[in-house]
Amino acid sequence: MTKIKGIIMDWAGTTIDFGCFAPVNVFVDIFKDEGIKVTIEEAREPMGMLKRDHIKAMAEMPRIKKEWQNQFGKVPTEEDIDRLYAQFEKMLMKNLKSFTDPLPNVVTTIQNLQDDGYLIGSTTGYTKAMMEIVIPEAAQKDYKPNSIVTAEQVSGYGRPYPYMIFENMKHLKLTSVKEVVKVGDTIADIREANNAGVIAVGIVKGSSIVGLNEQQWDALTNNEREVYIEKATNIFKQNNADYILEDITQLPQLLKRLNV
Repeated sequence: MTKIKGIIMDWAGTTIDFGCFAPVNVFVDIFKDEGIKVTIEEAREPMGMLKRDHIKAMAEMPRIKKEWQNQFGKVPTEEDIDRLYAQFEKMLMKNLKSFTDPLPNVVTTIQNLQDDGYLIGSTTGYTKAMMEIVIPEAAQKDYKPNSIVTAEQVSGYGRPYPYMIFENMKHLKLTSVKEVVKVGDTIADIREANNAGVIAVGIVKGSSIVGLNEQQWDALTNNEREVYIEKATNIFKQNNADYILEDITQLPQLLKRLNV
């Protein structure tokens, strides 16, 4: 049996930025500036995609598209998406540095896995320019994956395309998709993994699917927490996740099981 050698981690909502809050409010605000009210739930639904693709997916949601038509007398065009994205990028860049704290137990878990010989890659819905802010900030806080790939490195084919995973495999010199696990907190992460043919692992705590910050999560009763865990688990299952973890501390045990 092929042993797992490489673990490809997502960034926001999986390893940094508990609840994936950096982009969410910006998605809401760019539509608000156009006179279109969108909900947090609508803003989160396409999470994990490239940010321009995410904005386009929001603009194509039937309710938002109808609001846009009412406001402007036409459906959103590619030029509209470009304008929204330019505004998004400008607003996100101002605050991104504040959303780079690693999630609880990420640093020690990843460092221990690296010490055990696992290679840690990463994919993201952020652009190269965004990651130039994120990477050094995360590194200062001791989160340092062995490989980092953005969509620019694969001709813009981000999630759900599998190419960022394949590019990580090149960097890490991994020969087979059977050696690779992908860990993420969104449907887009799971689809990326499925399309690459690697093991798809969904993670609940700190995820965009749950959508709570760390203080909100910690304040939940056990029963309330179970409701969120069950909801996220069902979403991951419906989207073909192979395994679902409550949090990253369960990852080493899963790898041991896979490598028996």
